[in-house]
Amino acid sequence: MLNQRKPNTMTKQIWRVWIFYMVITANRSEEKAMTQACPSCDGTHICDCSSMNLSTIPSGLTTDVTGLNLSYNNIEHVRETDLKLGVNLRVLLLQSNQIRTIDKESFIFLGKLEHLDLSDNKLTHLSPIWFRPLFSLQHLNIRGNLYTTLGENPLFSNLKNLRYLRLGNNHSFSAIRKQDFDGITVLEQLEIDGQRLKQYESGSLTTVNSINHTIMNINDVQVLSGMLEDLTNSAICVELRHIAFNTASESSLLEPMSRSVMEKLVFKNVLFTDASVIRVVNILRRAKQFLELEVDNSVLQGTGQWHEQIKVNRESAFTVITVQRLAIEQFYLFSDLRGVENLLGNITKATIVNTNVFLVPCSISRHFVSLLYLDLSENLLADPNLGHSSCEGAWPLLQTFNLSQNSLGDLEMTGRSLSHLNHLTHLDISRNNFGEIPESCQWPENLKYLNISGTQIPKVTTCIPQTLEVLDVSSNNLNDFRLKLPHLKELYIAKNKLKTLPDAPFIPNIVALRISRNKLTSFSKEEFGSFRKMETLDAGDNNFICSCEFLSFIQYQEGIANVLANWPENYICDSPSSVRGQQIKAARLSLFECHKTLAVSLICILVVLVILLIVILGYKLHVIWYMKMTWAWLQAKRKPKRAYNQDFCYDAFVSYSERDSEWVENLMVQELENAIPPFKLCLHKRDFVPGKWIIDNIIDSIEKSHKTLFVLSEHFVQSEWCKYELEFSHFRLFDENNDSAILILLEPIQEQTIPKRFCKLRKIMNTKTYLEWPLDENQQQIFWNNLKTALKSYDDF
Repeated sequence: MLNQRKPNTMTKQIWRVWIFYMVITANRSEEKAMTQACPSCDGTHICDCSSMNLSTIPSGLTTDVTGLNLSYNNIEHVRETDLKLGVNLRVLLLQSNQIRTIDKESFIFLGKLEHLDLSDNKLTHLSPIWFRPLFSLQHLNIRGNLYTTLGENPLFSNLKNLRYLRLGNNHSFSAIRKQDFDGITVLEQLEIDGQRLKQYESGSLTTVNSINHTIMNINDVQVLSGMLEDLTNSAICVELRHIAFNTASESSLLEPMSRSVMEKLVFKNVLFTDASVIRVVNILRRAKQFLELEVDNSVLQGTGQWHEQIKVNRESAFTVITVQRLAIEQFYLFSDLRGVENLLGNITKATIVNTNVFLVPCSISRHFVSLLYLDLSENLLADPNLGHSSCEGAWPLLQTFNLSQNSLGDLEMTGRSLSHLNHLTHLDISRNNFGEIPESCQWPENLKYLNISGTQIPKVTTCIPQTLEVLDVSSNNLNDFRLKLPHLKELYIAKNKLKTLPDAPFIPNIVALRISRNKLTSFSKEEFGSFRKMETLDAGDNNFICSCEFLSFIQYQEGIANVLANWPENYICDSPSSVRGQQIKAARLSLFECHKTLAVSLICILVVLVILLIVILGYKLHVIWYMKMTWAWLQAKRKPKRAYNQDFCYDAFVSYSERDSEWVENLMVQELENAIPPFKLCLHKRDFVPGKWIIDNIIDSIEKSHKTLFVLSEHFVQSEWCKYELEFSHFRLFDENNDSAILILLEPIQEQTIPKRFCKLRKIMNTKTYLEWPLDENQQQIFWNNLKTALKSYDDF
C-alpha cells in the first residue's frame, strides 16, 4: 500500500508544480501585456502608438497626455483601468483594431475627451454607459462595426456637445429606431452607412433641429425617402452615396426635398437614367431654398431624350452646378440638351470637369445669361468647337473661364473665340498644347488674369495682352522674358529656362514674382533693387553660384528675408564646390575665394620680389661666377690626372693681389727668374692667354705649374679675384690631395680674415710652415733661399 501511494503522491506533486508554473506564466504574460509601452510621445503630449501590433492598451499613460493614437493594432478588449490616467485626454483614436468588448466604465475618467474614434472594429452591441461620462465629446465615429442597431436605449442622450457623428455599417446595420438620436439637437455632420438598412422608424431624425451636412450611404430608396422626410426642416446639405435611381417612380421618392430647407444636394457614386434625372430636376426646381447641385463620380444611362417636360420655376434660387467625372455611357448619342435650356438662366457658377465635354451647343451657351464662372477643365474641347460653343451672345456676363487641360492647340484662335466676352477678366488655358505663340492675338478687352502655364510655348510675344495684372507662364520653354506689361502685378514664370531676372523696366508695377526652378545662377543688388514695388520673390530651387558678391548681398541686405518666399530652405548653393549643397543663408567662402584677383596679384608681386631678390643676391654674391667656376671644375675633374713625371711649363703659378704687384714683380720675380738655375714663373699679367676665359686661364696655369705660390696679405684676402683663385685651388689642388701650395705671408694677417669655407687652406696654415717675408734685410736672403728650396722640392716626387 505504501508503494502504491508514493507514485500517486508524486503525481499530485508534479501536477501541483505544473499548475503553479502555468499560473505564474499566465500572470507574467498578463503583466507583460499590461506593461507594453508606447515610446512615440512628443513634446506636445500626443502619443502615436498606431500600427505597433499592440494587443492591449499600453501602460505608462500619464495625466499630461492629451492625444492617444492606438489605431491599426490588434486590441480586442478595453478594460476599466486602461485609461484611468487619461483625465486630460482630448483625442482617443481606436479605429481599425479588433475590439469586441469595452468594459462599462472604461471611459469614466475621460470627461475632457472631445474626439473618439471606434470605427472598423468588432463591436456587436453598443452601450450608452460608455458615453455617459463623455459630456465634452464633439466627434464620435462608431461606423464599420458589427452591430445591427444602436441599442435599446438612447446612446447619445448625454452628449450635448456632439457635433460630428458617424455611424452604421454596410454589413449588418439594419434598423434605426425612434429613440436613437434622442439628446442630439445640433450637428455639423451626420454620416450614416446603411447599405443593408431596411427599417427606419418615422420621426427618428426629427429630434435633431439642425444638421449642416448629412451624408447617407443607403441604397433602399424607400428607407431614404422616410429619412429625407424627417430632414426637411433640419438638413442644409444632403449628400447621397451609392444609390441607383433607375425609374421615375424611384426618383419620385425624393419628393420631400421639394419642401425642405436644403440648400445643397450632392450625388456621389449615383446612377441615373433619362427618366429619373428629369424627375429629380423637377423636384429640385420646386425647392425654394435650393442653391447648389453637385454630381461626383456618377453614371448617366441615357441619351438625353427626356420625354417629361421640365417646368420652370421663376422663383427658384438654384444658381450653382458642379459636375465631376460624370460618365455618360452613350455620350456619342447624347442630344443637345434643349430640354434643360429654361433651367440655365439663373445659373451663376457652373463646373463641368472631367466629363468628356467636347462641345457646348451655341443655343445652350446663350441661355447662360447670368453665368459668371465657368469651369470646363479636363475635357475634350478643341479650337473649332470652342469657337462654336463661345458663339456671339454666349455667356454674356462671364467673368472667369477655366479651359485648362483640354485639346486646344491654336492660341490665336482661342483668343479670337473668346474676344467678344467683354466681362471676362480671368482666363485659364493652361496645360493645353499650343507649342507656338503668334506675334499678335485678339483677347477680351478687360482681361486681367491669364494662365498659359504648361503649354510648351518657347517665348512670349506681343500676343500676350497689355491689360494683364496677373500672368502665369510657368512650366514652359522660355529662355527669357522681355515683354512690356505696364499693368502687371504678379508674374509666375517657374519651371522654365531663365538665367536672369526679367527686366524691371518692362514690368515696373510687379509686386509678386515667382521664378523658382529655372537656371538662375544669381541676381545682383541692383537687379533686385530695380523692382521697386516687389513684395514677394520666389527664386528658390535654382542653381545658385554663391560668389562673394552674391552672398554678401543676400546675407546682409536688410529686409530681404521678408521678400524671399520659402527662405532659406529652398535657396541652396550649387557652386563653388566648397559650399555646394549648403543653404545660402549659412554659406561662407574663404578670403582667397572672395578676393581672388587681389590674392593672385599679391602672389605675383611676391614671386617678382623673390625673383628680384634672388637676382640681387646672385649679383652681390657672384652666383653666376660660382656656377661657371663649378662647371669649369667639373669639366676639369673629367680630364685625366697629370702624371707626376710629366713635363710642366712653369715652376710655379703665382697668385697675388694687384696691390702687391710691385713686390711680386720687382722683387720676387727678379730674384727667382734670375737665379741660377732660373725659375720659370707664371704671372697672370704676362702669361695668361688673351681672349680666353679667365677661369680657364687659371685652371690651365695651375695644371701646367709644379707649384702654386700664394702671396698672402691683407690685400690678398680682400681681393675678389684672389678669392676665386683660392676657391679653385680648394677644388682642384686639395681635391687631389697634394701639397703643391706654397704660402708666402707678405705681412701679418688675422686668421679669421681667411674665408671659413677654405677649410683646407686654414688647415695648412695651422699645420704647415709658411714663409714669412722679413722686414730685416739681413734675413731676406734666408727667405729667398728657403723659397727656392721649396720650389725645388717637386724633384723629390
